[in-house]
Amino acid sequence: MQLKDSLSLSFRTIKSNKLRTGITVAIIAFGIMALIGIVTAIAAMNQSLAESFSTMGANSFSIRYRESNMRMGGSREIKKKSTKSLREKSSNARKIITYQEAKLFKERFNFPGKVGIVIGVGQVIVSNDKVKSNPNISLIGADENYIGQGGYTLAAGRNFNKMDVQSGSSICIIGYSVAKTLYGENIARAVDKNIKVGGNNYRVIGVLKDKGTSAFLSSDNIVITTYNNIRRFYPTDNTSFGISVSVSDISQLEPAIADATGTFRPIRKLEVTDESNFYITKSDSLAEMFINSLGSITTAAAFIGLITLFGAAIGLMNIMLVSVNERTREIGLIKAIGGKSKSIRQQFLFESVLISLIGAIFGIILGVIVGNVVGLFLNTGFVVPWNWVIIGVVVCSAVGLFAGLYPAVKASKLDPIVALRYE
Repeated sequence: MQLKDSLSLSFRTIKSNKLRTGITVAIIAFGIMALIGIVTAIAAMNQSLAESFSTMGANSFSIRYRESNMRMGGSREIKKKSTKSLREKSSNARKIITYQEAKLFKERFNFPGKVGIVIGVGQVIVSNDKVKSNPNISLIGADENYIGQGGYTLAAGRNFNKMDVQSGSSICIIGYSVAKTLYGENIARAVDKNIKVGGNNYRVIGVLKDKGTSAFLSSDNIVITTYNNIRRFYPTDNTSFGISVSVSDISQLEPAIADATGTFRPIRKLEVTDESNFYITKSDSLAEMFINSLGSITTAAAFIGLITLFGAAIGLMNIMLVSVNERTREIGLIKAIGGKSKSIRQQFLFESVLISLIGAIFGIILGVIVGNVVGLFLNTGFVVPWNWVIIGVVVCSAVGLFAGLYPAVKASKLDPIVALRYE
């Protein structure tokens, strides 16, 4: 029996047992779908995170009084490893960065680059005479460097200047979504208009371009005023200021971090032997931390898929053994007319592998679809985890070989005379 004959007979046998084949294919497809679906969803999350954080720039870092952290699932807190940080001594722990400290750092930092000062207030309501927003608009106090360091671009109007920052006048720059909510599609109409932000009157001097919104960051629901204006209207004695530093060349980032550490320690009144009580964080490290934390989910998905495939392998082996019993007379006839044991082994192995690969194909297609449904909610492009697709095909082929090997050997060893007399 030639190879193509074995394959042809295997296809016909599979088609003639639709229910049995369908159940086995469904079990295998479910295992692969779970694996590929979760991996595809994670790939979409990674893409969304990369897009969200890429605008922050790889050539910048921030200085904060405590480590950045991120909660996953509302309970598990993951702390990011800072680039330059040491454990705080109890005497310096939780010491916020004051306005005076941030201002002194900006004055004393002589490394080539830009220094920005920022303070967050929280969520506020923004309104004009006709429209009121939801209470989900972030109010931030910053300086003239914040827009460039935050990856924003002006669509209309102007940026703050040093005089605006020093005076603390009631002017603001609003995000694209805020402008669209208040003034419709023609966002340029917002410039020079008066609006209320958290109950205080502001004049809009600029509107930001659409930066895009992901499932993790909403960058357009924002109102930026000067940090001195925030100091006028909000209590900041117990609120820490943030410092951001950007350099023109990424190769200068590490020297800039070292210089910033040396500059800020005396400002924080630290002795040479004192441990630092502030943390320096690269802009892209939050995304890196989050993406790395998703690796455990990928491992769990692989574990679930392998368990399901193991169960499918046992089921497939049982089905192939039943097939051997049902086709005992057929096997005896093939041997009686000169068929070789090798050909019979090939036929049963082909059947097993084909069933397994059909399940893999359906599972991969369904998994990619399910994973990209998650991608639609994250506003990412179509994602196909090709590495895992290849792994899925290889694993299913191995499952088919494993499940079909014993039945195939058993079938090839049947005595033709006994097999022909089998009822």
